[in-house]
Amino acid sequence: MNKKLLTKTPVVCGLAIICCLLWGSAFPCIKIGYQMFNIPSGAVGSQFLFAGIRFTLAGILTILFGSILSKKILVPKKESLFSVFKLSMVQTVLQYVFFYIGLANTSGVKSSIINAANVFLSILFAVFIFKYEKMTVLKVLGCVVGFLGVVVINLANGGFDMSIKLSGEGAILLSAAAYALSSGMIKKYSKDENPVVLSGYQFFLGGIILVVVGIATGGKISGFTLASIALLIYMAMISAVAYTLWGILLKYNPVGKVAVFGFTNPIFGVILSAVFLGEKNQAFGVQGLVALVLVSVGIFMVNKSKN
Repeated sequence: MNKKLLTKTPVVCGLAIICCLLWGSAFPCIKIGYQMFNIPSGAVGSQFLFAGIRFTLAGILTILFGSILSKKILVPKKESLFSVFKLSMVQTVLQYVFFYIGLANTSGVKSSIINAANVFLSILFAVFIFKYEKMTVLKVLGCVVGFLGVVVINLANGGFDMSIKLSGEGAILLSAAAYALSSGMIKKYSKDENPVVLSGYQFFLGGIILVVVGIATGGKISGFTLASIALLIYMAMISAVAYTLWGILLKYNPVGKVAVFGFTNPIFGVILSAVFLGEKNQAFGVQGLVALVLVSVGIFMVNKSKN
């Protein structure tokens, strides 16, 4: 692998945006998947089973891609096994339990914007819990501006408190918090282990746990066709390809140089939800556009401060 090429700004920009495009596409894909596999919004066990199958496949693909790139089979160190388990419980199980429940009970547009709060929560956790960074004026302003965007997207129907549901928008926010916590854990554990190894094996283990929980809670999915199977494989590829590329970029570049492109995540999520889910009114209405701009600017400010 050409390390020098991977540090060139156009290459970093292109690959980082591909990652964000993939992550953004997850929002409409999951909601379309619910329809294809006949999973109603209240069928929590089936949602867990659906998520579990996706992440078990994602783990296999991540390990496979990482092994090919490393030219050796990636296996976690013995002392890293407990770290993989803890990471799987937070990054895959906890995060996606909330994510899949929340997405089933709110729109793709709102989910894309609210989920972007993970950037600001990651900063707060890094500063106050993990002590990795120091708070700066730019970070504070970025967090405030970004959270304002999350508030704006929930101002419909009489106000923030009136429109947020624990099973919908609230669950997406809890998912973002779990992701933020897992980011700090990855930084800590990757000092002693390959981050691709951590991601691949925690995806696989977390996926298996979700499958077991889904089956135990009466989860069932049907509607397997070539189209639905292709969608499921694509969703597994989203995590496998995006996490592998992102990990490689972070390995050879300063964090801020890569993370700054994270502001495109909610942009892609909103646009793709508008196109594939028919949520154009919400996405391109004044409220949706203001919220999207605030969140994107906030993410840019927070990551710019890291540079």
